[in-house]
Amino acid sequence: MKLVTFVVPTPVGQIQRIGAVHQNKVIDLNMGYTHYLASKHGSSGAYELAAATLPPDMIAFLKRGEEGKDRAKLTIDYMAKYQARGNLLGPRGEKIVYEMTEAKLKAPVPRPNSLRDYLSFEGHSSFSGRRQLDKGWYEMPVCYKGNPDTVIGPDEIIPWPAFTDLLDYELEYGIYIGKEGKNILREQAEDFIAGYTIFNDVSARDIQLKEMVAGGLGPAKGKDTCSVMGPCLVTPDEVNPKNLQMVARINGEVWSENNSGTAYWSWSQIIEFASMEETLYPGDFLGSGTVERGCGMELDRWIKPGDVIELEVEGIGILKNRVGEKPPKRKFAR
Repeated sequence: MKLVTFVVPTPVGQIQRIGAVHQNKVIDLNMGYTHYLASKHGSSGAYELAAATLPPDMIAFLKRGEEGKDRAKLTIDYMAKYQARGNLLGPRGEKIVYEMTEAKLKAPVPRPNSLRDYLSFEGHSSFSGRRQLDKGWYEMPVCYKGNPDTVIGPDEIIPWPAFTDLLDYELEYGIYIGKEGKNILREQAEDFIAGYTIFNDVSARDIQLKEMVAGGLGPAKGKDTCSVMGPCLVTPDEVNPKNLQMVARINGEVWSENNSGTAYWSWSQIIEFASMEETLYPGDFLGSGTVERGCGMELDRWIKPGDVIELEVEGIGILKNRVGEKPPKRKFAR
């Protein structure tokens, strides 16, 4: 399944829902399941039961686990079967199926519980072998913890921070955790993956390098402005994370191209390490880190205001955003 969080206008303002992409349309899963329940058992209690078992919020949906996935699949099959009869509406006349042009996609989980981004790719960390990595790099997967409140989705503008001259894209993908777990064994780790999405870990390189070199900490401020995720959450049955072609295009020109299979650390290893004496929760996000030559810093090519960035990962889709205007420079002074 390809699951999305989307926003649609209503007479009382915009509402945010979760949906499934099917035949180039978006099915409102909660409302579709409400229709199914009403058709089987009558309208009484259909809304309440649907809200409890197939909620319209992505994290609440993930918490339902296999039950939620089963009901989502049932709803997709049900709507596909009856859609030919006409445009089905909810029991109170609500719209259920939207054209892709009608639904504004958000990040699949608009506000993850947490954001960890790992260094999975040796080629990126070593600058294609030009930099010697510490032996510790090969002993455990390392990450930084980002700001979940800065997440944006497809087609949103990437803000250019006033404190940086060197803004950079990063070609990554990532996973959402689907169920709670602590001290997860790597042999069981894949059962905790709800799905995959594309991740653009936007970085202010000049600030990032200063804080990491001068302070020996971070990255922090250099990453805190914007993290882009989307366009959808693809369930694990639809992709092979060991062999996904990954491409970055700037204004239609290919800048980066690589494969997820070049990762040194697997998702099972990462989940095992991340969950050591620490609980992972549904809706947590874990990033893969950048593939080799997957960012402007490695290429010495730099994005500029107005550029259109497209990150494409096989089986997931294309994450497209435009870079915003550069504001007047702000410097920090003691």
